[in-house]
Amino acid sequence: MLLAALLYLNTAGAQTPPSSEPGIAPASAAQLADLLENEKTRKQLIEQLRAQAPAAQQALSGEAANASTGNSLDDSLPRRVADSTQFFLTKLLNDVGDAAAAIGAMARGESTGAVGMADWKSALVNFALVIAATVIAFILLRLLAARIFSLINRWAAQPAPALARRRLAQPATLKKIAAVIGALIVDIAAIALAGVVGYSVALAVAEPEATVGTFESLFVNAFVAVEIARALVRTVFATRFPQLRLFTMRDEVAMYWNGWLCSLVGITGYGMLVVVPVVTALFTAALGNLVGLLIMLGMYIYALRVVWNNRTLIRERIVERANQASTAFFATLLRLLARVWHILAIIYFTVLLVVSQVDPVDALPFMARATVQSLVAIALGLLVSAILTAILSHPIRLSDELRVRLPLLEARVNSYVPATLKGLRFITLIIVVLFVLDAWHAFDLSAWVMSESGRATISAAVHVAIILLFAALAWTIIASIIESRLSGTGNRAPSAREKTLLSLFRNAALIVIITMTILILLSQIGINIGPLIAGAGVVGLAIGFGAQKLVQDIITGIFIQLENGMNVNDVVEAGGVFGTVEKMTIRSVGIRTMDGGYHLIPFSSVDVVANHMRDFSYHMGEYTIAHRENVDDAIEHLRAAFAELMQDEVLSPEILEEITIPGVTAINERGVTIRVLIKTTPGMQWAVQRGYNRLVKKHFNAANIELPYPHTVVYFGQDKDGNAPSARVDLGRKAEQAQTPKGKAPAAGHTPRKLAPRRGGSEDVLGNELEQRVPDEDGNGEADDSLRSGPIS
Repeated sequence: MLLAALLYLNTAGAQTPPSSEPGIAPASAAQLADLLENEKTRKQLIEQLRAQAPAAQQALSGEAANASTGNSLDDSLPRRVADSTQFFLTKLLNDVGDAAAAIGAMARGESTGAVGMADWKSALVNFALVIAATVIAFILLRLLAARIFSLINRWAAQPAPALARRRLAQPATLKKIAAVIGALIVDIAAIALAGVVGYSVALAVAEPEATVGTFESLFVNAFVAVEIARALVRTVFATRFPQLRLFTMRDEVAMYWNGWLCSLVGITGYGMLVVVPVVTALFTAALGNLVGLLIMLGMYIYALRVVWNNRTLIRERIVERANQASTAFFATLLRLLARVWHILAIIYFTVLLVVSQVDPVDALPFMARATVQSLVAIALGLLVSAILTAILSHPIRLSDELRVRLPLLEARVNSYVPATLKGLRFITLIIVVLFVLDAWHAFDLSAWVMSESGRATISAAVHVAIILLFAALAWTIIASIIESRLSGTGNRAPSAREKTLLSLFRNAALIVIITMTILILLSQIGINIGPLIAGAGVVGLAIGFGAQKLVQDIITGIFIQLENGMNVNDVVEAGGVFGTVEKMTIRSVGIRTMDGGYHLIPFSSVDVVANHMRDFSYHMGEYTIAHRENVDDAIEHLRAAFAELMQDEVLSPEILEEITIPGVTAINERGVTIRVLIKTTPGMQWAVQRGYNRLVKKHFNAANIELPYPHTVVYFGQDKDGNAPSARVDLGRKAEQAQTPKGKAPAAGHTPRKLAPRRGGSEDVLGNELEQRVPDEDGNGEADDSLRSGPIS
């Protein structure tokens, strides 16, 4: 808690000429004058200076050496805190002792001040006249200002016109801010006029050819400073005029906090700026310091008591306000403030107490400047954050032409808005924290900005922001172009090869952009990336030797992609696995077989790729008939089956050419084999095969064409004529066979039927060719009627 006060003491002392005595902490001119005014402390100071003269000379030499090397031990934070603490405690003990001595002298009737008893009355009378004139003038001016406040309050309470409500999101807010600022200007003007009246009375009661007295000048200056501070308090907690209140709150709450803060500011300000200097001038500096300590100690205890008693109530009200916040950022800040507000208040009043005793003359001005700078920095930070939120809350709209060419670009740009808003708020928060620390002399912001390290840090931050901006812009453009092409928003839908290559290129571009961005950022923040690149090269070489299989996978995969060997949703045979390609990377291919198994095959294991989905396909069927059947009749029935297949509404569009029958391809012990070729679209050969086989069986049955099966012939020997007829086992069918025309006996196991028109659709031959579903990267199925794959048998 004492850190801000001690840092302030050191800063104030640093502005005075440095003392040649290293054992004394730096102090302001007023404090040194107080020390020298007391005879006891003056003698002690002289003795310390004479005793420490050699050490002082040695210290000066050391400081010169440190200055030549750029190091300063005396400027270190621990040394400053220790010296300031020692000075504060020493001065406090001396003041208590001197005050006790002065009170004892007054009790004995001895004169302790520079002003005699006769002069007291004249000075105090003039002082009282100035006080009375100033206070009366202020009361009258406040009554006049109250009428103006009433007019402004009524104006702010009037509803905004309908046109303004349509034009502005919250016109009442802007009107209220204008009213609050106007009331503050009127209040400060009344204070200034009352100060002019007081100063005029001070000139009037002064002796001829004399300036304004010290007491009168002290009071007028203190009056203006204290009342301006109280005017700022009244701006926040306007008790009589709700529309002039900066924040919305109940009247009893405003009256409580306005009365407490105005009393605290008034007693502290008039006590330290008027009472303490008057007591010091009439009696001794030690007695004045003791009076100041008592005043500040009383105000400190009173303030801590009020803060501690209201900590829970204020926390609940701040949390309630956070729940009504329009943005999550402000809600988070308010909730954080609700938890620590009483701690911050206790630290503030503790610093005020310590600073008022360390440097009574400059304590209140320092606290006022630090408080105002902190509040202004916080208010500007909140204002900037609110402006950023208002600007970025609306979606970014691109031109119609650009949306047509890159339909996904607008959505991608808008997806960056939350991260950009968080980054800008974080930068704003850092700047506000630096200004607050500078206000309390904990950090010299101006010196740091002008220093080499400060300029380097700011330059690096700007360069990093530019690099990130260009990286995001490059990735946005590349990804938007690729995704627009993949989504098929153009005039032509992307092919499977384009989808595969564009996906691989998008991933490669992302890796390159991230790698280059990281390397450039490391170089901008001062890290030498030369050894990093060299090390990466060595590691890559080692990995290349140790992972030759991986390198082979990648190289083979690149060439397969460049040569368009396979694409996603193709039916291929690779690495001994037959199935549908579901996923391809630069190193491996994932194939789903007909039994549902997923096979991940590295490209180094792929010697031959058999792609059944390239350009067109063939149903190559080989139909074997018995040796006793006529080949030409069988071919005619094969053509008849194809003619009926061409009448199918689903399968006929998938057939590209007329049926081709090369002829007999084999004659063996089973029978005669006839080959049939039907040219189809890619992936539909299996559906055509199933439909055509069904019709072939139908037509062969109707024509009594035997499809061969194993035969067994039994011989019972020869007759007298040398004949050896085979045995007829099925003798019970003589009557049926007798009715069969000659040469038209049905084949065993066949049931001849007449041909009938086909009824129904193609549901009995179609598999999944027209409804191919391949899981995407998220595991969801995506229907694509243009993709054909999957032999279903």
